[in-house]
Parts: sequence; C-alpha cells; structure tokens
Amino acid sequence: MSGLIRTHNFDEMIDLRGTDSKKHNLYPEDVIPMWIADTDFKCPEPIVDAMVKRAELGVYGYTLSSNSFNFSVKSWLHKRFDFHIDEDWVVYAPAVVNGLVNAVQAFTQPGDHILIQSPVYHPFHHLIANNGRIKVQNSLLLHDGKYEIDFEDLEQKLKDPQTKMMLLCNPHNPVGRVYTREELTRIGEMCIKHGVIIVSDEIHSDIVYEGHTHIPFPSLSGEIKDNCIMCLNPSKTFNTPGLRTAAIIIPNETLRRTYENTITANKADGRTIFGTLAFETAYIECDYYADQLVEYLAENVRLLTDYVECHIPGIEVIRPEATYLMWLDCRQLGMSQQVLRTFMLEQAKVGLHDGMIFGAEGQGFMRMNIGCRRAVLQEALERIERAVSAL
Repeated sequence: MSGLIRTHNFDEMIDLRGTDSKKHNLYPEDVIPMWIADTDFKCPEPIVDAMVKRAELGVYGYTLSSNSFNFSVKSWLHKRFDFHIDEDWVVYAPAVVNGLVNAVQAFTQPGDHILIQSPVYHPFHHLIANNGRIKVQNSLLLHDGKYEIDFEDLEQKLKDPQTKMMLLCNPHNPVGRVYTREELTRIGEMCIKHGVIIVSDEIHSDIVYEGHTHIPFPSLSGEIKDNCIMCLNPSKTFNTPGLRTAAIIIPNETLRRTYENTITANKADGRTIFGTLAFETAYIECDYYADQLVEYLAENVRLLTDYVECHIPGIEVIRPEATYLMWLDCRQLGMSQQVLRTFMLEQAKVGLHDGMIFGAEGQGFMRMNIGCRRAVLQEALERIERAVSAL
C-alpha cells in the first residue's frame, strides 16, 4: 500500500521454550536467558511474508546464485553507510564465522600468527587455534569506562614478520566500541606498512547508537580497500542467524579469486533458499525495522545503565556505542569467575555469558544480551539486584 509507514512491535511476547531455540532451552525455565547473541524479537513482517510465500510452493530443491543477492548488499551499504561497492566484490558465505575461517585458510599458512584485540568474540580465538595458526593478542585497554586501542603494542605485534593477518571486530563484541575513522585509518595504514591483511567482522554495524558512526573498513582509502576483507550479515539486526547466510566483501580481485578458490576447495558455497531470501528481503525492504530496533534498544541501554547505577552496587556498566550486548564489570563483587557465573545463574536466575570466554581480559566481567522485551530486562535487573542485596 503506497505511503504506508510500517511499524514493529518489539514488546510482543513470543514463547520460545520447547522449540529448538538454543538461547531459550539451554537453562531451566526459571532462568532468564540473556547470553547468546540473538534477539527475542520477531523478524520483520516482509521477511516472514516472503518465506511463507516461497514455502507454499512446496518444492525446496537446490538453488542458484543470483544477482539479487549481490545487489541487496550493494543497496544496503549505499543507503545506510554511503559506501559504494561493485556487485562483483560480494561473495556468499553461510555465516560470518565461515567467512573468517575461509579467509584464514586462504591467506595464511599453519604456524602463521594472526592478531586479535581481546576481549573479543570467542570464535576468533577458536578458529585460529583450530586451523593451526598462532594467536597474537593486542589487548584493549580500559580507561575511565571506555576501551581504547594500545597502538604502541599493536605496532610491535604487526611488525613481527610472522604476523600475516589481523581479525578486526567493529563494532566490537563484547565491549561495544565503534572505532572512529582516525582509529580505523591508523590500523589500516599499520597493516599495509607491515604486510598484514585485515579481515573486518562488521556484523553489528547496523546497531549503532546516537553520537557514533560506523565506518565500513574498505571505505577508508583505496590502499586500505585493496588490503582488506569485510564480513557482513543481517542476522543480528533482523534476528535471522538460524538461516545461515552472510556476505563477504572483497574489493581486491586477486584476493577475491584466492578466497573463492578456497571456498571451492572446501565446498562452502552452497546456498539455502530461505536464508538467501531472508537476506535479500532484509536489505531491500526492512530499513524501517532497523531504525526502530535501534531506538528500542537505546531505551533498553538507558534502562539498564540507570538501574545498575542506582540499585546494584558492585557492578559497573561499560556504556556501549553499539550492539545489544552489554559488558558488565562485576569485579567489585569480589568473586572468582566460577563463583560469579554460578551466582548469576543460581542466585539471580539470569543466564549471562561468562566474560572469560572472550579472553583472559574478561575476568570479572559478564556479557548481557538486552535484545529482549523491556519487561524482561526489568525483571532480570530486579533479580540481580535482589541477589546482590542478599550478599
């Protein structure tokens, strides 16, 4: 209907207990699950409608690649970030993590060093080790409630001739940073100087709060563009991680051909009907949902930060610049990591992600997913308050 302004009800209650939901069925029913990084929100109506219509055909055979997939990525990056790409730069992947693994295998050799900035998304740690590469850590520094890059340490690690790749997470999971243009450019120029390829995981790029701007890494300069790979997926924004579809953007043709050869060798190029359809629909029709999601989540951030500050002594919130993943500094509670994890689960009855899985720098921290109805967040905060008050 022409002129119709779509809205989405993020307060709609959807019961996922008893389904195959990983998030909602790991813990007992009396625990509020706020750990793994998907939301509780229903997908945008255009995605649901498109998949229902396709499902009604009743035939789900092998599917071809199509120009519409690449076009949807190009369209989204243009309208959301004013970043212009060629459709040829886009390569399909089942998920961002698959894209990272393919890049590691394509551009490094066993024994090579790969740099990460911890605490960071835990698969970064595992995929390096699982592929016989050596992890090198440029630990982020926490100053006055904000994480910063230790550029002196970064330079020292990048200049090691054994360091061949850097895995960048921006916006950063779990600390919520959105790196500035100046920070990103400095990283990019350092990597070029020392012959290190950059792989940038930008899966959280749509969920950025007021006062901050996401800069796609390949958009920084022509030189940086030719030395990087960008990973993208609408799954965090539109709650579609179970549909297993991502895009890998590789502007440099030589790098792209090498990457595609690795995909072919790994037989990692099979697309799913519904994953591709949801991906394209999200990027073409669902801007309204992304905008309203960020507004809703910003209020959740405000609720959590205000509540913790006023009612839960011993916990400090690292105020996020992006993502719906809140990084909670619980060190003042004076608990070991094992005791802290058990306390949240058994006393507070809230299932959070253990900060230690993101690296040793996460000791004393927990990650909390606030991609949920506000009433659920309120209940979780009240539970934590009661548990802390009883100490």
